[in-house]
Amino acid sequence: MNPGPDTILKLESLSKSFGSGDATVRVLRSLDLEVRRGEMVGIVGASGSGKTTMLNILGCLDRPTTGHYYLDGHDVSRYTDDELSRIRNRSIGFVFQSFNLIPQLTVLENVDVPLFYMRVPLRERKRRCLALLDAVGLSHRLTHYPTTLSGGEQQRVAIARALVNEPVLVLADEPTGNLDSKSGADVLRLLNDLHAQGRTIVMVTHNPAIAEELPRCVEMKDGGFSERVREAVPS
Repeated sequence: MNPGPDTILKLESLSKSFGSGDATVRVLRSLDLEVRRGEMVGIVGASGSGKTTMLNILGCLDRPTTGHYYLDGHDVSRYTDDELSRIRNRSIGFVFQSFNLIPQLTVLENVDVPLFYMRVPLRERKRRCLALLDAVGLSHRLTHYPTTLSGGEQQRVAIARALVNEPVLVLADEPTGNLDSKSGADVLRLLNDLHAQGRTIVMVTHNPAIAEELPRCVEMKDGGFSERVREAVPS
């Protein structure tokens, strides 16, 4: 059944296996999940629980073996590589644990990269980049290079870059994993502010303390969602 207009992400009986025959390894097992527009959802689990494979599918970097993945109303489960690349560039913003900034580019140039590849006109690119860097408190760092920034500042640049293509979904993979406690708290506060502004965010983490702070959270165990750790009560 196709998802409703307020559903950004929906998984239906989604599974992922690697290998074949007796060597088949089933990593994800018949997952069902729905994330509505404006929600902030955490996915927690220990190493080996399937979080990375799940994130690759949610980010359109891989396809499920069986089942369906709907992103903003589109069943992307069987998209070609080119189709996945297009929807990934236009509809998803990524925030990585290791920041993934390009060291040879300035802060402004790093944020501009997705728009450059989308062939957005230069004036519009500059407008969006400056607005987002101001929003994350880095308008004074435009010409700096990543190696001159603190870890927290680098992650804020990464968040600005993740938002610059105006995505329908932001995927945050262990966004505080490489940060000290203060910088991590600042990044979580920023993500919470974005959620309050209506952004749809899915955050993958192994940290139960962070999971406890999220309005809604599901746990992965042995390739499945074993239980709902915490879920917001509908208003």
